[in-house]
Amino acid sequence: MKKITIIIFAVFSGSIFSQVAIGKTSVSSASVSLEFGTANRGMILPWVTSAANVTGVVNGTMIYDLADKKVKVKYAASWKDLSINAATGTTVDPVTSIDGVLIQNSENENTTAKVAIGALTSTPGILVLEDANKAMVLPKVASPHLNIINPSPGMMVYDTTDKQLAVFNGTAWTFWKQ
Repeated sequence: MKKITIIIFAVFSGSIFSQVAIGKTSVSSASVSLEFGTANRGMILPWVTSAANVTGVVNGTMIYDLADKKVKVKYAASWKDLSINAATGTTVDPVTSIDGVLIQNSENENTTAKVAIGALTSTPGILVLEDANKAMVLPKVASPHLNIINPSPGMMVYDTTDKQLAVFNGTAWTFWKQ
């Protein structure tokens, strides 16, 4: 409950100051809208039943698609698979053997739930970063495939060892490097 209260406070204070730090005391620079601490944790993307059923999204929207268990980003009017060269993912927790979809499906969704950091606009999404000159800094983890114990499907981090984006589809990590 304490963590939820802290997150709610951070989100609401973020709408005032347009900068939010989660797991740390402040953001690293004025060009950052959302930044995470240094613990071996990642950010989990929203799970959707199928990317094909998601309507009204804009380029840059990121999801975990339950239809094929892959991490995807909306790009140039289509969905780009970020789990390329990785086996199809899973939502079954390897420790408890519980399927996360069953837990998710038992909850009622609030379809109007939305948080914006920056000026609130009509851009669709759960968490929307609205700023022309600020960016989100992903959680940073050295070798996430070795250091994040029991990652969740749809998790993404920045791998500080190999300097690349890492996404987890429930079975395997996929790494993206420029």
